[in-house]
This record gives sequence, structure tokens and C-alpha cells, in this order.
Amino acid sequence: MSSACVCGVASIGRGDFHFQLRGSSRLSHISRAVANDWRRGPYEEGALKQPRYSGDEPLSRLVSGLISIGPLFAAMQFAGRQVFLRTAEKKGIPWRSLSSQILNSEEIRAEKELVENKSIVYPEYYLQKFHAYTKGNLCWEAASEAEVATMSMVRRTLPAAETTEEALEVLRGNWIRALESYHSQNSVLPVSQVLDVGCSVGLSTIYLAEAFPSAQVTGLDLSPYFLAVAQHKEKQRIADGKLQRNPIRWRHANGEHTGFPSCTFDIVSIAYVIHECAVHATKGLLKEAYRILKPGGTIAITDNSPKSKILQSLPPVLFTLQKSTEPWLDDYYGLDLEEAMREAGFICVCSRLTNPRHRTVNGTVPLAGKAEV
Repeated sequence: MSSACVCGVASIGRGDFHFQLRGSSRLSHISRAVANDWRRGPYEEGALKQPRYSGDEPLSRLVSGLISIGPLFAAMQFAGRQVFLRTAEKKGIPWRSLSSQILNSEEIRAEKELVENKSIVYPEYYLQKFHAYTKGNLCWEAASEAEVATMSMVRRTLPAAETTEEALEVLRGNWIRALESYHSQNSVLPVSQVLDVGCSVGLSTIYLAEAFPSAQVTGLDLSPYFLAVAQHKEKQRIADGKLQRNPIRWRHANGEHTGFPSCTFDIVSIAYVIHECAVHATKGLLKEAYRILKPGGTIAITDNSPKSKILQSLPPVLFTLQKSTEPWLDDYYGLDLEEAMREAGFICVCSRLTNPRHRTVNGTVPLAGKAEV
């Protein structure tokens, strides 16, 4: 971490990445069980600014041309989905049974009616085909497979992990610790209000709630299908009487127009969302996050790292399949995210790899002189 990452306190060196974990039993477990895993860092960056299959590079144009051919596009989407399915089956992840439980649950379908804001107008970029689903994120199929697809993704990201649970703890834990460390160094705010933008079925939201058990954590997403799953599972946890934190609230809204009052939150998290957004949507998310954060508040973004050596070295077949299921990858890799954050008003912006494929980018709202948005 460079000195530019720290406002008003001494910086720490690149290798000095230590954290004090708060009262979460999950995160305490991370500290004990995966300490050796973190020593594999710092993770390796590639020689390029961004993967060669993105942007206006010749290889990128070739891939985009192939994707534009209808029959090829359909075949690529199917093959891309099979990559995740095969990884899941190989690693013992019960993809089909877990998905079926959600698809066949009348209780979860009833939650959609409770959480859905029927007045929402979905932005055009969100209506694209994502992850080989014809209706993108606006369907039960996507909601039923979100968690198992995440499990498959983390096993591919951290192949050295012995179990899916360990891989999840490393991936989410490194992100949480980076956020906690950054906020403690760059903000005087106690953490009482946290917003998880693009929360999906609530996996990242749970980690935030357990990291900050005394805070009110809210998960926000554009998909009422995802939120129905998240809300149902949270109600189950409450009914089990095992919560050692505040219950999570769920909100169906556009992250660009949340409806929250200005200066509401101490932390806004955007986890694995930006790569699914057009550039204008990303800038809208940053603008809104700046508005609803308190002076001294922290934004934390975690997503694919353009500088990841692994992502830059993906075989042609894999990056072609990936691009076929992610319609906004060129926008994502072509955007200077750190500079966009500064343009939105954030200071002390810094980025680091928190696993071999993903970065965590943090920024702070100035304590004084916050511009009106």
C-alpha cells in the first residue's frame, strides 16, 4: 500500500498487511485457519495494463467478432456455463440439488412479492443476457444458481484451497480485512451503517454483517429474484436463533438511485458488480456512493483485477467463453476505475490484489468540503 492510500496517518509497507479482526467468530476463524494462505501474497501482477482480450486490442476485436455470430454466441454461452458446472462437480459442489431447492421453494417465491419494488424501471444495460441466462439476472434460474456459481468461481480462483469453505474464507476474508484495515487508517467514523450495493443473494452482505456485528447492514440489488433468496435465508437464520449480529435489511433498488438520504452510510461496498456494468452505470454508482456516504466514509470495491497475471494469461478458449457471458467486460477493463473514483470526489484511492484474480479498491469521502452532488 502506498502512502497515497493513507490520509493523515503513517503508511504501511507492501508486505506489512496485518489486521485486527473484530468480534465475528467467522473472521476469527479466518485469522487462525488461513494465516498461512495469506502468506502466499502479495499476489502477482502481469506485465500488461489489462488483459489482451479486452478493449480495442486486435485479439479483443477478433473475440468480439466471433461472439457477434449468433450460432457461435449460443454455443459459447453454453460452453461457458459448462466450465462452471464441471468445476462444481469436480470439487463436490452439489450444484443441481442446491439450485433445485430454490427453484422448488414456494416460500422463496413468496418473498419476491414482499421485497419487490414494482415501480422500478430497469436500465437497459441490466436487461442484457448475463451468465448465459436469456433474462440475465431477472429470473429464478439466475437466483437459484448464484451461490453455487460463486462456489465454483472461488474454487477456480484459489485451486490450492482444500475445501470450498476455505476458498470462500480466503477470498471474502482478504477483502474484508483490506476494508477493515483501510477504514481504520483513513476514517474516524465508527461503523454503524453499511450498504452492500449489488448484493445478489447476500453472500457478501453476510460477511459484512459478521465483520461489523453492531452495525445496521443493508443489502441492495436490482434483482428481486436474488433478494427473495437473500431475505428467505436471513429469515431462516433469525428463526434458528443463531444470529450474533444485527439482522440484515434488504432493499430492491438501483444502485445509481438508492433513495437513501445523503450522508447515511459509513461504508458502501460494491463486490463483484462493476464488471457487469456499462461505464456510465459504474460512474453512476460511484456518484451515488459518494452522495450517501458520510464525510470520512469508505467505499470498497472488489472485482476482477486488470493487472492480475492469471487473468492476463487465460488461454484463448477460456477468455472467449468468459467474454461471451459477460457483455460489459470491455467497458470494465477499459475504465480507469481509480481515476473515476477520484473524479467522483473520493480521496486516498488505492488498489491492491487481495487474491490472484481480484483487486480491492478503497477510497474515502473528504472529512471537510464535501462537494454537493
